Amino acid sequence: MIRIPCPFCGTRDHSEFSYGGDGSITYPALDAPIQDWHDAVFLRENICGVQTESWQHLNGCRMWLLVDRDTMTHEIHRVRPAHPGLAAALETDQ
Repeated sequence: MIRIPCPFCGTRDHSEFSYGGDGSITYPALDAPIQDWHDAVFLRENICGVQTESWQHLNGCRMWLLVDRDTMTHEIHRVRPAHPGLAAALETDQ
């Protein structure tokens, strides 16, 4: 069982979250060539080790999070809000 430490709600079971895919991808502009969109959507690396993933806390705060998770051990190394403004707000509150 994976336990994800939500920066807004505290540590929760992974069943409260929805996996959103690779969190390290930068998507192209909406008017970018179709090949750029094809590459962003379909071409992925299958990383054996720590990978950044996007997760949404559906049964909690509903925020999108970036989770650095080891794909071999499922150990969570880091969790932060996906929106940079929220990440900055959390850092200034501490």
